[in-house]
Amino acid sequence: MTVSKRTTEQDKKQRGRPRAFNEKTEQNTIKSLDRALVVLKELAKRQSVTLSEFSKDLGESPATIYRILTTLALHDIVEADEAAQTWHIGPGAFLVGSVFLRRTSLVETSRPILRSLMEQTGETANLGIAKDGNTLFLSQVETHAPIRAFFPPGTLSPLHASGIGKALLAYFDADQLARFARNKMEKFTQYTCADLESLQFDLARTRARGYAFDDQERNMGMRCIAAPIRNAYGEVIAGISVSGPTSRISGDEIDRFSDAVMQAADQISVAMGGAGLTPTSDGSSITL
Repeated sequence: MTVSKRTTEQDKKQRGRPRAFNEKTEQNTIKSLDRALVVLKELAKRQSVTLSEFSKDLGESPATIYRILTTLALHDIVEADEAAQTWHIGPGAFLVGSVFLRRTSLVETSRPILRSLMEQTGETANLGIAKDGNTLFLSQVETHAPIRAFFPPGTLSPLHASGIGKALLAYFDADQLARFARNKMEKFTQYTCADLESLQFDLARTRARGYAFDDQERNMGMRCIAAPIRNAYGEVIAGISVSGPTSRISGDEIDRFSDAVMQAADQISVAMGGAGLTPTSDGSSITL
């Protein structure tokens, strides 16, 4: 059978991208799907919520939100607690999100190093990246201590008020930092760096010593020490930290904790094809 050249070209077009694939116009979006994803993202920010409360917060009718939630529930993306009359994220959302974790070698590479860091320090070890002005926590190995920090994968925390966040912000260029600072930085405690001047001062110290220090800046009584992770191009792509109560991460222990965190960051950087940067006594850095 003879296949014409024109027919072959048409088949290729059908199998490929539509002409307007890269255009972000209304004709290329599905409004109902967009609305459903907004609902899903908002639900993910909460532990649970009632239908009436949720619809009021979103400015939508209860009937509209109910239809969206019911549709998502058919795919186990959300779940309803019949007894409490509340809605929350379901196991299907985790299964979809876990594909992202499997896609990146960062999480897989970091896992044994996170565990080793937790065992070495006795505190919870965390891995995170920057996401829309927040730290997005990708992985965590919890300490066995009864009082501990808890940042499950998917948790978001403002960059300026977290150890990993400041370890990442320290390597933003001037334009990136200025854009970040245009948004209001919430002051969570009396120690939060909530203005550009104090934040810049703190970030300069972070670069000089090689680690960021969150000293009760997000939650009173909790401290976090973090260091940056670099890729093969020397770019800071993530951060690793240990978090715990001030009673255990005391002033006398900061040097020990920071050394362990920086070594863990260097190990992951090297495993990712990059090089770690360890500060020297004069505040400069050497490449490992």
